[in-house]
Amino acid sequence: MTQTPRAAVDGPGRPGRWRSAAETALPYVLSVGVALFLSAGLVAVTGNSWLRVFGALLDGAFLEPGRWGETLIVATPLLLVALGMVVGVKAGLFNIGQEGQLLVGAMAMAWVGTRLHGPGPLLLLLGLALGMAAGGGYAGIAAVMRYRRGVPEVISTLLLVFLAYQLNGFAIQTRWLLRDLGATGPSRSVATAALPESVRLPFVRLFGNEFHVGLLVALVLAVLMAWALGRTVWGFRLRLLGHSTFVARSTGVSAARSGSLALCLSGGLAGLAGAVMLAGGASGYRVGTSFAQNYGWQGLLVALLARTNPIAAIPMAVVFASLRTGSGFLAATGVDRKIVEVVQALLVLALLIPPAVQFLRRRRRAVAAAREEV
Repeated sequence: MTQTPRAAVDGPGRPGRWRSAAETALPYVLSVGVALFLSAGLVAVTGNSWLRVFGALLDGAFLEPGRWGETLIVATPLLLVALGMVVGVKAGLFNIGQEGQLLVGAMAMAWVGTRLHGPGPLLLLLGLALGMAAGGGYAGIAAVMRYRRGVPEVISTLLLVFLAYQLNGFAIQTRWLLRDLGATGPSRSVATAALPESVRLPFVRLFGNEFHVGLLVALVLAVLMAWALGRTVWGFRLRLLGHSTFVARSTGVSAARSGSLALCLSGGLAGLAGAVMLAGGASGYRVGTSFAQNYGWQGLLVALLARTNPIAAIPMAVVFASLRTGSGFLAATGVDRKIVEVVQALLVLALLIPPAVQFLRRRRRAVAAAREEV
């Protein structure tokens, strides 16, 4: 009996896999390269050196002492918000109200830290838990509207963002809610009192940089979510619901129950992001009118550009965080910080083009195959 050589079996498969990986990566490399080229041209048009500008971004994000620790701090809430977006998308739901849910979670954390009394670590854990519950409950309003009244969650979650702004403004100006009781004078308070030191997240010091333990929590949650979505019955039901509501119902999956849970968990992670931001030192450990700072919107982009992959969201969150922290060093180059927002938009477009091209190719192949069958 003739034995088939091992190379004849395994050999051709490996080049095929490498070729497939290269074909997938090449469009991303080209798109990002074009985006960086356009960014450099934009900087040159403003009369500045693109090398100096990108050098300042790198210095502000990673190279200067203590900067990469700050970048990791900024990346933490972005990652948490992105994980919440991943859960919703897997269930076929698009929660775009993370900005409001993050703000509600921060308000809950501020209430626990400034109004309750007790051991600091206990209040910290309670504040984080209540922040997650508040964000989840706020998203639960959209879930009720979605499954009881048929209101699309895209609309309801977006409108709830603006309601959260108003609730926050009311709370920080009302004494029995979140107004700083230590503020004096006739002017109204525009922020809560600062969290006591005992209710703040501990920091880890490493190689001259500092980041709080919220980063470790976010990383653990990313790994757990990747495992839960890919290896558990709950994750399978969620993906089945996102693929087809009809198929999910025919197999016994309750769209209302599973979808509501996914939407609440999505909002809960955004609320946890707000609580972590506050306990980690954002805005001087105070909640003000501009506390959210677009973290919710950018976390949504992190999830989309990571293609709803919890593990891929980790480096993507670092990329967005580096643009935020690096932009602070642009003043020394004479370039407006708005340039960074344009660069960020170009990178977002660059990372969205390859999936769109791949989708169109698959669609064209499917149409061609259907025509051949006919």
